[in-house]
Amino acid sequence: MRTPPAPPPSPGPPPRHRPEVPLALAEPTRPVRHLWVAGISLANLGMWVAFFGPLQVLLPEQVGLLASGSKETALAWVTGVGAACATLATPLAGALSDRTTGRFGRRRPWILAGAVLGGLGLVVLGRQDGVLGVLLGWSFVQAALSCLNATLLAAVPDHVPVRQRGAVSGWIGIPQSAGVVVAVLLVTVVVTGTAPGYTLVGVLTIACALPFALLAPDPPLPREARPEWRTFARGLWVSPRRYPDFAWAWLTRFLMQTGNAMFTLYLLYFLVDGVGYEELFPGSSATDGLLVLILVYTAAVVSTTVLAGLVSDRTGRRRGMVCLAGVVAAVPAFLVAAFPTWTMVLVCAVVLGVGFGIFLSVDNALVTQVLPAAEGRAKDLGIVNIASAGPQVIAPALAGPIVVHLGGYPVLYTVCGLLSLLGAVLVWRIRGVA
Repeated sequence: MRTPPAPPPSPGPPPRHRPEVPLALAEPTRPVRHLWVAGISLANLGMWVAFFGPLQVLLPEQVGLLASGSKETALAWVTGVGAACATLATPLAGALSDRTTGRFGRRRPWILAGAVLGGLGLVVLGRQDGVLGVLLGWSFVQAALSCLNATLLAAVPDHVPVRQRGAVSGWIGIPQSAGVVVAVLLVTVVVTGTAPGYTLVGVLTIACALPFALLAPDPPLPREARPEWRTFARGLWVSPRRYPDFAWAWLTRFLMQTGNAMFTLYLLYFLVDGVGYEELFPGSSATDGLLVLILVYTAAVVSTTVLAGLVSDRTGRRRGMVCLAGVVAAVPAFLVAAFPTWTMVLVCAVVLGVGFGIFLSVDNALVTQVLPAAEGRAKDLGIVNIASAGPQVIAPALAGPIVVHLGGYPVLYTVCGLLSLLGAVLVWRIRGVA
């Protein structure tokens, strides 16, 4: 007797259709070209010149003329309020760009707006004749530059594949270090006077950003892929419990940047009081020595940041290289604390530049790999930027009492070294990056 054939298997439920990821939110796989890297590096150079030119030269000169009797206090208010505006505006501008739809793309409108408003704001700032006007003008400029900064930061995870992010972050990091030197030369050698200096820097900011804003690809975000307002508002805060890797990356950067900010803050006074530079070199001022250190430090950063990024791309070992950067940056802090001589300070400027050059490119690449979601890249990188900008505000509050009441420069630089070492250790708590 023949067994009846088994019934055909049930076809089951039809396969679920997976919605296609919009190009604006897709993980990039195609390497970016040299022209793209040159364009974003040029835009970053314009932004950092607009930031450092006023901070290093123009604002102190302008405030000194307007409030000669209380210039230190007035300058502290101007720079402090401006830094607070930048700290708050960067993640907000990034979040708004993440939600921007339209045929011009998500980032392009904000790059153009940030560069144009920042450049025009600098021109107006140079014509202020009161401290309040300077404070309001610099705060406006900082907010505008935050739009530019947030969208330039997001362009890397938007367009650069993971295997190329170390090298690209290195090239982008060079303008951040070289911007100090370029800005000082522009407003002291190329032009003289406060108003012409502001005007030159403002025009340069717009000119440097325009090629990248107009020519770089920026796929538009479909309206249906835009997050809801409720999700958008809730996403302004990133939960450390839900995204621990992101939280550890933020804390690592905050500690290392705080150590670096405290190391450089009182360097001029340290050359006078700790090293005795003007007694060692009669006829020279401590400012001359500081300029030498800035040039040596910048050269060390520029010579290592791209190479370190390339190595991290080839090996994929981002955490190990960030740890190495923290250890290398801690060594000169301990050496300066123990041996406060000009020769040692000069050597330590090289070592610190090497460590910060490694950190600058590799940590930027590492952070892009632990972002919570593609929908909020600019906003999340704006939050990370707080870990870079915040130490510039906190460093004076921490370093001042140490120098005055808690042991002076040896204790200050020892604390700087310990902060860098702690950041180097905590980077290993990041589990999502090999």
